[in-house]
Amino acid sequence: MTVRNVLFLCTHNSARSILAEAILNAKGGGRFRGFSAGSTPKDAPNPDGLALLAERGHPIEGFYSKTWQAFAEPDAPQMNIIITVCDNAAGEACPVWPGHPASAHWGIADPSAVVGDAATRRSAFEATYAQLEERIERLLALPDGLEGSALKAALSEIGATASGATDAARSAA
Repeated sequence: MTVRNVLFLCTHNSARSILAEAILNAKGGGRFRGFSAGSTPKDAPNPDGLALLAERGHPIEGFYSKTWQAFAEPDAPQMNIIITVCDNAAGEACPVWPGHPASAHWGIADPSAVVGDAATRRSAFEATYAQLEERIERLLALPDGLEGSALKAALSEIGATASGATDAARSAA
């Protein structure tokens, strides 16, 4: 079985992309390995996101906000799939990725942009987690041999599908 490397991109690599990396690594079953990065990374991951991951049983050691350039280097793991999870990163000029991986955009509201008390912020992160989890489960359900334009189309369809979690994340933001 070939492991597919998936890079989740967001502008700051502090919330959505890190949540997606953790979820995929927990659910990937050895078929997928998640990574995350950003175009202009923050100094550190969002503490509300890390707290949610820890509460859900995800290991959080080793998470840090990193630039996507790290994954365009010759010695970096080769990516099979690249998914942008925020609107800002979708429109930015990305590096040239070795191996020409399939790419898609899964626009998700930024939970770290939600202002309010701890319960309000927590609700936004829970909604984002649920939306990412649903989309990642759909990614994991794709046939193993899917490649090229068929893979890109399937990934784009996953990103275009709205759910209750999507609506909750948007209303929380």
